[in-house]
Amino acid sequence: MRRIAFLYPGQGAQKTGMAQDFYEKSEAARSIFERADQVLDFSVCDMIFHGDDRLDQTEYTQAALLTACMAITAELTARGIRPDFAAGLSLGEYGALTAAGVLSFEEAVRLVRKRGIYMEQAVPAGEGAMSAVLGLDAGSVERVLAELPGVEIANDNCPGQLVIAGEAARVAEAGERLKEAGAKRVVSLNVSGPFHSAMLAPAGVRLAEELANTEIRKPRIPYASNVTGSLVTEAEPIRRLLADQVSSRVRWQDNVKALREAGATHFIEIGPGRTLAGFLRKIDRSLHCCNIEKWEDLEQLESFL
Repeated sequence: MRRIAFLYPGQGAQKTGMAQDFYEKSEAARSIFERADQVLDFSVCDMIFHGDDRLDQTEYTQAALLTACMAITAELTARGIRPDFAAGLSLGEYGALTAAGVLSFEEAVRLVRKRGIYMEQAVPAGEGAMSAVLGLDAGSVERVLAELPGVEIANDNCPGQLVIAGEAARVAEAGERLKEAGAKRVVSLNVSGPFHSAMLAPAGVRLAEELANTEIRKPRIPYASNVTGSLVTEAEPIRRLLADQVSSRVRWQDNVKALREAGATHFIEIGPGRTLAGFLRKIDRSLHCCNIEKWEDLEQLESFL
């Protein structure tokens, strides 16, 4: 039996013009953009459609990317395509929460606006860093990092690709040691902070205060938690998981395995880029995935599903 999982990308996938064709051709998608502009303190439409350097600034990126992804989702829903499961990478988890009915779109976009600000402010620019580590397993990376306090695994994306984060000097030193330990490459990431590391804990504390005043509903469908790697079906743990998420490892491999074991058969990556589809192939080449980024991508859905 076909069972669909909606997947949402994380920060870094954003691009000028994302979902603009959906805004122009879909009433349901246009409504999402308009609702975002009503509740935020800046215009998502202006930022995305006209080119704006702020699009790559964390405090603006998160609300803009979530809006684009949920605009595309709105058109899929209007066509009768609904998920049985949902998951998202880091910021993308808020897309999954919205798809699962845990948050309304307005609640989600307000939260990620605050989340982006808190993450931006948690660590002064230049003090933290992130690097992708290619070609080493988590155990090997952890053995190297055990000798380097201040650096930790931030993302476990797929076999052979992890991300480390922490104090900038320590991350640079860790990169050299990981190459000595057998990593094929260590690539510095162009990010504004050491996301998903202990240095972001203050942002989690501030986010918890926002979550305390946000209605959290029981998921209509199971969604995957980055923090635990497992599926969530009840409302009770969600506030704590979201507060912890900003400073905890993203267990994306475990998320995908949990979805597969629960019966997901068809995965739809919603939003700009094909990063998650690439991870999916490396985790399990038998899984079916398509990407919906542009309006013409909708044509593949009939044959895919």
